Amino acid sequence: MFKISNKVRRLTSEEKERYLKDGYLTGLPVFDDEAKDNLNDLFVSLSSQLSNDIDINQTNMWHKASLKFYNLCRTPAILDYVEDLLGPNFFQWGGQFFLKEPKDGSVVPWHQDAQYWPLSPAKSVTVWLALYDTDEENAAMKVVKGSHKQGMFKHHINKASNLVLDQEVSNDQINQDDIVSLNLKAGEISLHDDGLLHGSEANYSNRRRCGITMRFAPVNVKADLSIWPHFETQLARGVDEFKHNPTAEIPKGEATPIKKFQYSREFVNQW
Repeated sequence: MFKISNKVRRLTSEEKERYLKDGYLTGLPVFDDEAKDNLNDLFVSLSSQLSNDIDINQTNMWHKASLKFYNLCRTPAILDYVEDLLGPNFFQWGGQFFLKEPKDGSVVPWHQDAQYWPLSPAKSVTVWLALYDTDEENAAMKVVKGSHKQGMFKHHINKASNLVLDQEVSNDQINQDDIVSLNLKAGEISLHDDGLLHGSEANYSNRRRCGITMRFAPVNVKADLSIWPHFETQLARGVDEFKHNPTAEIPKGEATPIKKFQYSREFVNQW
């Protein structure tokens, strides 16, 4: 389905150390150039199932709903990179599209993922897979290098209609010299820590920008179900000796999430 790049490898010791120091890695090869059409076809196939009144950026749980999406998340090369950071036993708990169409004015404000996630301990790794070439011109994700080591930043509420998220970190808390743009070719991934400050600007180009995020965490991570009752995990590799969290059924077909949080059982009758 998707041709794997011949540059796929495991992370080096230097890269692992850099991830701990900087909070991210970028430009990691996964899919070959020939897979660009397949990645586009996947996006078109899944996104076209949404009604026009639903913003794909506000849907989550694609790994619970869609077998195509789930299988993409089980690409061995992707799981190898994650294993090199988290160890042999980890689960997936999130899967989402982040789309900015040409001339799209939407903005992802500066934020830390851990601000939104009631998970303990905070050890999640996010894979960001570029479905199209992504750079500063079409609003690549930007990160603040090393910010994950500075604890939790103060977030404030901002309900502006062009913001994808409603909590943001003000610019005066950010060292501008540490901002890095994670430019990616289609089929490449970045990895980032859940405490890393990141965001993205509006896409004023004539090119679509879209990435898939896959959220992984080691099996000792536990969700506060009183805050996130819909939280469920799918074991990605190894064994779950803790069994802290409910498990989600592996999709048997193609269903479509329509909001951020849904139980896996909501998709069963759609397969």
